[in-house]
Amino acid sequence: MAFADNLKQLPGVSHLAAMNLIDATDAVVGTIENKPGQAGSLAVYNHLAQLYGAITPEAAKKGIELYAEHGEDARLNPGKHPNIDRLIGLAERGETLRVKQVFAG
Repeated sequence: MAFADNLKQLPGVSHLAAMNLIDATDAVVGTIENKPGQAGSLAVYNHLAQLYGAITPEAAKKGIELYAEHGEDARLNPGKHPNIDRLIGLAERGETLRVKQVFAG
């Protein structure tokens, strides 16, 4: 399935303003905001966090699958899709990021 089709299957994220990604040292290493260009990634990461409790290496692999055609494009063009690059790195390094939801309103 294409990324757009996968997005339609994921829970909505209208209740979220953003999601902070937290490493093992409790540092915020990334933020995905609920805005054009990032809302799809927010939906993917939110879904992974709900399924796995964190962005684990297994969650990262699932996330790359959810990105569908963009996952392959990210592999071919490092830096073009930073949120996918992050998942690729987590899967390769066996690292986990915790998530903290930032609620809208």
